[in-house]
Order: sequence, then C-alpha cells, then structure tokens
Amino acid sequence: MDYKQQVADVLAPALPELTMADILAKIEQPKTSKQGDLAFPTFALAKIMHRAPQMIAGDVVEKIDQTNFEKVVAMGPYVNFFFKKADFSADILAQIMTDGAHFGDAKLGNAGQVPIDMSSPNIAKPISMGHLRSTVIGNSLANILSKIDYKPVKINHLGDWGTQFGKLITAYKMWGSEAEVKADPINNLLKYYVRFHKEDVDHPEMDDEARDWFKKLEDGDEEALALWKWFRSESLKAFQKIYQRLDIQFDSFNGEAFYNDKMAEIVDILESKNLLHESQGAEVVDLSKYDLNPALIKKSDGATLYITRDLAAAVYRKRTYDFVQSLYVVGNEQTNHFKQLKAVLTEMGFDWADEIHHIPFGLITSNGKKLSTRSGRVILLDKVLDDAVTLAHQQIDQKNPDLANKDAVADAVGIGAVVFHDLKNERMNSFDFNLEEVVRFEGETGPYVQYAHARAESILRKAGSPKLAAANQQLSDPAAWDTLKLLSEFPATIVRASEAYEPSIIAKYAIHLAKAFNKYYGNTKILVEDDDLNARLALVQSVSIVLKEALRLLGVKAPDEM
Repeated sequence: MDYKQQVADVLAPALPELTMADILAKIEQPKTSKQGDLAFPTFALAKIMHRAPQMIAGDVVEKIDQTNFEKVVAMGPYVNFFFKKADFSADILAQIMTDGAHFGDAKLGNAGQVPIDMSSPNIAKPISMGHLRSTVIGNSLANILSKIDYKPVKINHLGDWGTQFGKLITAYKMWGSEAEVKADPINNLLKYYVRFHKEDVDHPEMDDEARDWFKKLEDGDEEALALWKWFRSESLKAFQKIYQRLDIQFDSFNGEAFYNDKMAEIVDILESKNLLHESQGAEVVDLSKYDLNPALIKKSDGATLYITRDLAAAVYRKRTYDFVQSLYVVGNEQTNHFKQLKAVLTEMGFDWADEIHHIPFGLITSNGKKLSTRSGRVILLDKVLDDAVTLAHQQIDQKNPDLANKDAVADAVGIGAVVFHDLKNERMNSFDFNLEEVVRFEGETGPYVQYAHARAESILRKAGSPKLAAANQQLSDPAAWDTLKLLSEFPATIVRASEAYEPSIIAKYAIHLAKAFNKYYGNTKILVEDDDLNARLALVQSVSIVLKEALRLLGVKAPDEM
C-alpha cells in the first residue's frame, strides 16, 4: 500500500487550496517515530490563508477522516500521522515475503539501454586504487538501473592508445626484456614507464624517440603494432583477474584504439556544418555561446585529440545501442571535457546529447596525497584486496573459528568491505583510505551490514527455517517499528539512488536498516513461543532479504554465516 498517497487522500478534502501533486510533494518523514510516521507542514498555507501555521494544523486535524490511522495529531505547524502498526506490518511483510529478492523492482526504464563508460584502466599499467571508484560506482549504477527495468551496457573504455605507448615502447627497447615481461607483465611494464619519466628529465631526446615510435604505431609499423598488441593482451589478462575478484563483468572492452577509424567521419560532419575554425594552426569548434573554451578537434600537425575520439564513441554508442541515457563514470576533474563533448554534439545537431550524463566523483587519497602512476606513488588494487581478505580472516578466526567455509567468507567480507566503503561515501566526496577502518566488523562498514544479514539467517536456522509466507504477519510491537518502516522505504530508496546516480543512498540505507535490526534483536526475545512468533520471524526474514538485495545492488556479497 502507498501510505504517502493514503495520507494525501485524506488531506485533499481539507486542503482545497492545494492540488494533489502539491500535497504529495510536501509530505515528509519526521525525524523520529515519536513524531509520527508521515507529516504535513502547513508553513506554505500560512501565506494563502493569512493564519498562523499552528492554527491551520489544528484545523486540518479536526477536518480529516482518521479511520485508517492509529491517530492524527497537530504538533506545532505539522499535521502528524501515526499508522496502525499491526496493519502496516502485515502489509509490508507480506509484500517482501511474496516478492523476495524482487522487492523494490520497478518498471521505470521500459527496457531502455544505458551504456555505462566505467573503469577504463590504461594498458600496461596496473589497476590501482585510483581505478576503484569508477569501477564500483559504474557497476553499482548498472545493478540499480537494472532493478528498475533499464538495460545497462557496461563498457570498459580501455586506455589502449596514445603517446604513452611511444614512451613505453621506447622504455622497453632501452631496458626491457621479453622474459621479464612474460614473468610479471604489468609490474615490469610499469617499472619501465616510471623509469622513462625519471630519466627523460635529463634526456629530452627520449621524448623525440617516443614520438617517433608512436608515429610508427599510428602508421601500422609491424614491430610497433606487435609490441602494442602484446602489451594489450597481457594487460587484459591481469585486469580480468581483478574484475573476477570483484565479481564484475563487462559487455564491451572497446577502448580508444577501436575508434581510430571512426574519427574521420566526425571531422567530416564538423566540416560539412562549418563548425571547424582555424586557431593558431589547429582546428577548433567555437563554444563561446555555451560559456566554454573552444573544443580542440585537430592539432596543427593534423593529429586528432581525445575529444574527437569521444565524439566518435558517443555517435557509435547511439547507433549501436540507441540509448535512452549514456553515462560516463569519470573523475570530477574531467567535468569541463564532458561539457565540451555535449556542446559539440549539440552543435552537430544530435538532440540525444541531452541524454549524456557525466557521473563525476572525488578522489581516493593516501595520507592526504593524490595517487599517481607517473610518480610511482601508486597503491595496487590487487594488494589492497589481498590485505583486506587477510584482515577479514583474522577477525573471523577470533569471532567464529569453527566456521566451515572460512576462506570464501573472508573473501566476500574483505573484498566487500573495500567496495562498500567506497560506495558509502557520496561520490563527489574525496576520502582518505585506511584499510583497518574499512574492514572493521563494528561501525558503519560493509562487514557490519553483512554481519546483520548473517545474524538474521542464524535466527531463522535456529527456528528451523520455517515456511512463513502464509503466517500471521501482524506485528504491533513498538520495538519493531523503526525496522518495519525502514523495510517499507526500500523501493523509494532505489528510485532516489537511480535519479541521483548515487549508490551511497543504498549503502547508507543498508547501514540504517542493519542498526535498526540490531537494536530490535538486542531488546526483543525473537524465538519465544507465543502468538507473535511467526510475525517476528517474518520480520527477520524480510530484513535478511532486503539487506542481501541492498548489498547486491552495491556489488557486495552477503554470506549466510560469518
């Protein structure tokens, strides 16, 4: 049942001054259950009626039909509604028990396709903590959008082209060996790349050689192409191992190189529409009417640039997927680039440019410093995941040394902790990474939420895993009320997260639900044989279902035992 609509329905006859849409928009949730379950503020009506909000609230309470509510009271300028707890619990628990993991599904996307440009590491460099955010935010958004009937297309737009390959080939030719690369491809290629940037300071001629090698690569030179393909395939193998650990799959690995033969068409369209202008030998699109700097399309030597490639990618994705939205999960520092991209596409006459959305995010820092591959200050994601699993193992050994599938659980908890920690932070916020804080079983962490789910499953096992679908689910116990209300908010929470492209909304919800359930569990004897036993067990099972689904939407596993 839509309780917000029920409140609006009884308010409407008492408030002829407002439309139903106005009433629905103003209904809010009080800070605590003591103030009711939903509330309607009367401040806006004071201007219309020329009366004090407190008096208006009192009058409204007198006029409305309170039959379907436990009580309706005026609290200052608010009309506060208290639901009938037994009816509310029966309604929400029956819905969750019937829907199971599909609770919160919605038909909002009409199966529209949504490409999500995410992760996108550079070939021949290891996946570092710097890539974590794009990867897990993109994956979670795909899960959330899929839940409400969109069809996400996860695209790993690999950094597999550009002048860095000239530098890498130069470094490999100077210091590398085939045996070294075969033994440990990524770390050795990184070693060569970092050394190049240290030594080219005193030897600028190395930059000329790197430019020559990249020119050979662009011209299809056999040796340059063979080295590039080798570096790419070895890198992909290493990347896939990490994606496997994170349980993330991609629909496409088309990277920058894929668009090499698709940029000429973009330049042709720009020329045909007289959008290209010469500026200091280069060709640009004037974007002054958008209050943006010119978009540099071709350099003076005729080379195309990053934006040219992204224009080609955008057109290709529209043709291939006929998307209803196209998302780019890319760091906040690229905001200007995506404004230019949308503006140029708009100038080209593509009205679908409005459906392109940059999903920016803040930085992960280490001791307050930005991570950087070039300087060698890089924290490898693989190493972080290993350390997180080790820490999870240690805590499981202390709490539950006889746990049967300890390795699998430690894996789910350790890796889940890293993912959850990233996603509980609002994506625009930067944060400093501290692994010991991340993998704690107490506090606002992934393991805390996983543990609440495992506790619910443990209670159900002790109860003999009863069949609860048809059981009496009326629960009027006030101690259960905060948990019941949070359960009812899950569908609306998913929609809010999708509209804001903000997985942290789901993560924070999961923390609140885990806290409310743990408080209920701490104050209530659940397995007492009385008339409310089945209803209490239905609540426990509903919590288990919703926590597991919330974690799944974040890309985190929910072990049944911990």
